[in-house]
Amino acid sequence: MAESAVPYRVLARKYRPQTFAELIGQDAMVTTLGNAIRRDRLAHAFLLTGVRGVGKTSTARLIAKALNCIGPDGQGGPTIDPCGKCDPCTAIAEGRHIDVTEMDAASHTGIDDIREIIEAVRYASVSARYKIYIIDEVHMLSKAAFNGLLKTLEEPPAHVKFLFATTEVNKIPVTVLSRCQRFDLRRIPADLLSRHFAHVVEQEGVEAEPEALALIARAAEGSARDGLSILDQAIAHGQDRVDARQVREMLGLSDRGAVRALFAKLLAGDAPAVLAAVGRQHELGVDPTALFRGLLETCHGVTRAKVGGAPDPALSVEEREAFADWASRLGYPVLHRMWQLLLKGHEEVQSAILPMEAAEMALLRIVHASTLPDPGELIRRLTGGEGAVVGAAPAAAGVASALPPAAAPSPALVAPREPSDDPVVVSSPAVAVTPAPAPAPARPTLPVDFRALHDLLVDRGEPLLAQELHDFAGLIRYAPPELVVRPTRPIDLRKLSAALRRLTDTSWTVSTAEGDAAPTMLDQEKAAAAAERAVVWDSPVVRAAREAFPDTELLGYTLDQRSANL
Repeated sequence: MAESAVPYRVLARKYRPQTFAELIGQDAMVTTLGNAIRRDRLAHAFLLTGVRGVGKTSTARLIAKALNCIGPDGQGGPTIDPCGKCDPCTAIAEGRHIDVTEMDAASHTGIDDIREIIEAVRYASVSARYKIYIIDEVHMLSKAAFNGLLKTLEEPPAHVKFLFATTEVNKIPVTVLSRCQRFDLRRIPADLLSRHFAHVVEQEGVEAEPEALALIARAAEGSARDGLSILDQAIAHGQDRVDARQVREMLGLSDRGAVRALFAKLLAGDAPAVLAAVGRQHELGVDPTALFRGLLETCHGVTRAKVGGAPDPALSVEEREAFADWASRLGYPVLHRMWQLLLKGHEEVQSAILPMEAAEMALLRIVHASTLPDPGELIRRLTGGEGAVVGAAPAAAGVASALPPAAAPSPALVAPREPSDDPVVVSSPAVAVTPAPAPAPARPTLPVDFRALHDLLVDRGEPLLAQELHDFAGLIRYAPPELVVRPTRPIDLRKLSAALRRLTDTSWTVSTAEGDAAPTMLDQEKAAAAAERAVVWDSPVVRAAREAFPDTELLGYTLDQRSANL
């Protein structure tokens, strides 16, 4: 078979946009550039930033054509719709125009490369209206190269325009950013990519399923180049036919229907069915990380449907209906708990030595969580006076009531449990027998009075807190486990409450208040000592000594000596 005279060009190059009308997903930037060109308000430097494959370099070339287009008759000026037929447009499209220099900063990073540009900008363009320098991946330039470019970039000759493209704008010095007009190119929405890919396969004469194109669009993550590369591979994989099954096999993606079925089994708490479904996906070559990603997308889609968010246009009709059905039956606590567990499982699978085993364990954890009662419902039961329900079946009932019929756990799946001595609830359609509540554990004995509380702190290793209570706390109310004092100096009530809780195994309420309070224990002891001293000072013997010796002072005494002298 004779070889083709024209070498094959990959789709990403063949369908590179040649006009602004073919540039998809960047309408805001095109509008701004069009207005600037029509009003002759052109900046001297443009910075194009965005993720890979959204059209930064293509846009720079289109700007170069727009500024230098002279029209088919050779009389045209700058336009947002370059003709693509004149000599400048043709030469720029083919990359051979002498006045349009394209430099890859990843391989020309040094100051010497920038010096060549600085020297060249002084000379007028040879044939074009503007001399244009396109520097791709500009963030790769060295610090010296950036510094060398600054002055020229700030005040270039009128015939020079700079076009910079980068994926990492944060690595560009602020001094360079301030000298450029910046355009942030957006990720291309999946529905636009799907339509673009449909146009491409139509031009290529290839049959493609809409679902397959939607899968490729999602896998591209907003990048047209990535999507076209995947589409190119899918066409080769399917021998000029692209269907969803082949795309999933090629990308290692899980079937969307299988993911939805697995999601329902997780909600139903059907552990054997979950393991069987995961095993089937593993046999098909589905990566466990991709499986968790599909489950996360499903959970996210159901939650968005529940809050009334705009549906993803890339979703199939079956997926939208399933998400809407789940959204009408599942509560927010179930969805949020499912999201957190899936996210945790995804992280574990990514870093696990045994990804498949880690995936199974993470999914079994979700199965177990599906049989637990909702915390809010549990609190409502307790506050409403209902007894705590023990056992897997009653716990799962709260979740099952929120599930669609296909996902509701059957009694055979939630009723069995391991043998246990714990009390259980035995129920039937007519009779419910509840066991007698277990006797409450005896509460510890609390200190009988404020002094006993102080002594407890001393005896149990809290002398500093005991000293604070003794010296600075005037008692207002002591009703264990409540303590209200009026401090004469600041007291660490939080630390005191924590210590009392630890020592008495009881939650204490310790607070301060203004009002009538008993004297502190220190003041009481001082008052008692003063009263005792007054009794001694007024005793007959001491009084006689004071009369005989007017300068008598009471230096010390004991009650026993006083009693003996009396």
